[in-house]
Amino acid sequence: MAQDTKANWTQDTLASLSLKNGMHKAVAQGHPWVYRTQIESVTGDPSPGDVANVLDFRGRYLGTGFYNPHSMISVRILTQTHETIAADLITARIRSALAFRRPFRRPDTDSYRLVFGEADRLPGLIVDQFARTLVVQILSLGMERYLDAICETLITEVQPERLILQHEESIRSKEGLPLYRRVYAGQDQTQETILENGLRLTIDLASGQKTGYFLDQKANHAYLRPFVQGKRVLDCFTYIGGFALNALAGGAAAVTAVDVSAAAMDLTVHNARQNGFSDRLTPIVANAFDFLREQARAKASYDVIVLDPPAFAKSHSAQAGAARGYKEINLSAFKMLESGGILATHSCSFHMPEALFLETVLSAARDARRTVRILDIRRQDFDHPVLGGYPESHYLKSVWLQVI
Repeated sequence: MAQDTKANWTQDTLASLSLKNGMHKAVAQGHPWVYRTQIESVTGDPSPGDVANVLDFRGRYLGTGFYNPHSMISVRILTQTHETIAADLITARIRSALAFRRPFRRPDTDSYRLVFGEADRLPGLIVDQFARTLVVQILSLGMERYLDAICETLITEVQPERLILQHEESIRSKEGLPLYRRVYAGQDQTQETILENGLRLTIDLASGQKTGYFLDQKANHAYLRPFVQGKRVLDCFTYIGGFALNALAGGAAAVTAVDVSAAAMDLTVHNARQNGFSDRLTPIVANAFDFLREQARAKASYDVIVLDPPAFAKSHSAQAGAARGYKEINLSAFKMLESGGILATHSCSFHMPEALFLETVLSAARDARRTVRILDIRRQDFDHPVLGGYPESHYLKSVWLQVI
């Protein structure tokens, strides 16, 4: 979508959306979304992608954001202080996001999430840096109007070799946006080799998960290393080997890596080879649920087990089913850990709250008749910040336990 000439907004030209009585509290406390079901009335004639004011049921100002009546999230709040919505604001927010991350960069890592959507006050915008490549995802109709300003700012500030628009996420269809992948600047390439915690990892830019790799687990990958010296490690849902490779770097005697994707496992094997770890890696292409069940039934034994599955609960209604799934894989893991064994278990589902996830894991330990020590409860890395008033920005739970 080309840059929209109407994408500079002043308060006196904006339409207004009034919320139903009792529906204003979350927005007033900083939540950046207004759902279609919260809206009582619309004053003016805003088009999809326009900017509109949000008022409470008494007509008091709550914020201003991108409006899209075709989306369940009808407004994505940009400001609560009457700032003018224009390309300059988007540019300033991007520069602020880059500045926030700069002091926390690590010399052994060259890849980070540079913009984390609403948590960086840039709703619907994701930007990931993979070494010399930037991958941009725009997931809201209003933000798409600033595509050129976004890309040109990133090129100026980061100076990448290439910038790729990865616009194939299905949520774009719900926003009324087309699905496509396009190179905005530089020459395309389907793979990139990044540096993470001193390891070289080759990732798939063309057909990999999300933007190509999950950058939220970087610190947790490194956290694994002190637990694995001389140990037998099982890494389930390994994707391209993030935890497996860090276990090998930490001195694990042997690592079994399991993933259902043959393409992902090929990259895991390649990554082990390019870091000199091939002799201690056993790659297995299998459904991790089935593998864990069969290994537990066969009374297999590991010293350290990592579970990092995809999101089981993508909506609140899926929470109960997700809890059963998490309990099943953790129960199998506990059955294979003896005294002193370590379990690092994860949930990336916002709809699986931390307290419920922890109780689910502890319930699995009880059913397996294991007494456990909770070593740590962690979350996503610093470049995926958590915004106050926006609980959805805290989605990754990382629970570390020891069987005692």
